[in-house]
Amino acid sequence: MATTRRLRVFKRWMKSNGFEWSDALEFVDTPEEGIAVRALCQMNEGEVVAKMPKEACLTIKTSGACDIIENACLGGYLGLAVAIMYERSLGGDSPWAGYLQLLPQQECLPLVWTLDEVNQLLCGTELHQTVQEDKTLVYEDWQENILPLLESEPSKLNPTFFGVEQYFAAKSLISSRSFEIDDYHGFGMVPLADLFNHKTGAEDVHFTALSSHDESDNESDNDDVVDGFDEGIVDEEALAQNGAIDKTENGVVSDMECSSVTEDDTSMLEMVMIKDVSSGVEVFNTYGILGNAALLHRYGFTEQDNTYDIVNIDLELVLQWCSSLFSDRHSRSRISLWRRLGYSSDSENSEYFEISFDGEPQIELLILLYIIFLTDDVYHKLDLSVAIAGNCHESSKKTTSLNGDNIFFKKASDMSKKTLLTKEVCDALLALADIRESLYGSKSIEDDIEALERCSFVRDRKLYHSLVLRISERKIIQKLRNFASKSCKITNPISAGKKSKKTTKRKR
Repeated sequence: MATTRRLRVFKRWMKSNGFEWSDALEFVDTPEEGIAVRALCQMNEGEVVAKMPKEACLTIKTSGACDIIENACLGGYLGLAVAIMYERSLGGDSPWAGYLQLLPQQECLPLVWTLDEVNQLLCGTELHQTVQEDKTLVYEDWQENILPLLESEPSKLNPTFFGVEQYFAAKSLISSRSFEIDDYHGFGMVPLADLFNHKTGAEDVHFTALSSHDESDNESDNDDVVDGFDEGIVDEEALAQNGAIDKTENGVVSDMECSSVTEDDTSMLEMVMIKDVSSGVEVFNTYGILGNAALLHRYGFTEQDNTYDIVNIDLELVLQWCSSLFSDRHSRSRISLWRRLGYSSDSENSEYFEISFDGEPQIELLILLYIIFLTDDVYHKLDLSVAIAGNCHESSKKTTSLNGDNIFFKKASDMSKKTLLTKEVCDALLALADIRESLYGSKSIEDDIEALERCSFVRDRKLYHSLVLRISERKIIQKLRNFASKSCKITNPISAGKKSKKTTKRKR
């Protein structure tokens, strides 16, 4: 079978390049799930189960295109993308041919989906606008950096392997598979380490990394040269969680041999068991504590019932709701006061509020809604006091009280949600939930659930993962509605009772 043949080729390549791995590890390759790593016997916490030479990792420093990349001042992920495209252009002559033949042409990230697929499958989700922006920025990167590189090195670079599609493909591999190696190499492709699949909150094996300043006195500046796009599509902090670094020498070794660590050797990277794993089960790495939007964005997959999922409500959406009830002047003045009280983010261009997996809104949103509903008299008093006192919570001790009102404006973390959840605020949350839900289009969540049940994980991968994301987000919006409804009943029971009594008296 072709699938087992590619693994045999890869294993031979690893042996010839000094990789070591425990004979307790089994590499499984199936058409449905791709490559996975399983335990052939009991594996114990603390065992070093794999070692990878740094020089066998594909990085800017190790690539045959190193001089071309560095002469063009292309560092970070942009430089690594050039390194991947260059080695692919060499075919069987590349030192990494045995490794590259194991990789897909590209990972199934939204970045490489067509624009029609992005607009259709991700509509309303946390990723829709982000991926649209990513695609534009990556294309600009290619135009501004790769095309000039081809013109400056026509005899060394084959244009066929440096087209825009090839660049997007390289970017998808970097996003989903690269690891931080050390200060000298920066980020790179680490064969064998990237075979371990991810499972949120269930890490079995950890990729370890040591800083190695001694490998280079002054060649660690690549980390500072990262193209603007990479910060969005490939978060360095999240990628650093793909692993952590260390050392040894050639061949396949047993558990006993693999467990002995040479502490002062920094030429090898290691995979270390961080808990016991039983025979026959898959051995997982983890890419961090990530919700489905981040998983699909960076790695091309989702997990059902991911408790780290969130939904964002943009400030612009709050303004849209507010304009239906109040004048534009009212809305802007209340938001301005909210900002001067110090509850907004640093960037006015990207303000949003998180709704947690349990449906609880970020308290800054509750504070904003509460301020929007303040009577004019209370608003003007607070506005004046803020103007006199300055930012009312520049320090944790500084507060502003409202005469005739029991709210004390202080640090958001010190405030009580119960106090803020008036009937008006709860009604506003329900309205915001409806507006946020409308972004998904005319199909209901029940329609999405039925579509997911009919969907094939293997044949319809893009549709499958986009539906998992949509359903998870829409369930959170349902929980937000429940939160608002229950909170209104809990915080406003007396007023409801009074209305009931008054109605009874009128009847008499």
